[in-house]
Amino acid sequence: MTAYLLAHLRRPEEIHPDVLEYKEKVQATMDPFFGRFIVRGGTVEVKEGSWPGDVVLLEFPSMEHARGFYHSAAYQEILPLRTDHLEGDLIIVEGVDAPDHTS
Repeated sequence: MTAYLLAHLRRPEEIHPDVLEYKEKVQATMDPFFGRFIVRGGTVEVKEGSWPGDVVLLEFPSMEHARGFYHSAAYQEILPLRTDHLEGDLIIVEGVDAPDHTS
């Protein structure tokens, strides 16, 4: 079942150079786990509540792939480049189990 990694990142006044380095390196850490960007900092139109910051949405073939990416040595090595300079929240969530899923 497809899984998603969703990050809500608060943008600082100035982007630290480490964050730019993180952005350059992150795709290579996702590739072994077949991860791909669905959303990366696009325009956010808030309809309810507040949403200060940016959205990042990654897709993986399964929860195991998403967890494997997050806990991989390669990703853990670059993670401080982001977490030392950006506040945010991050979750991994399973998608629905069928393409015709209804509520």
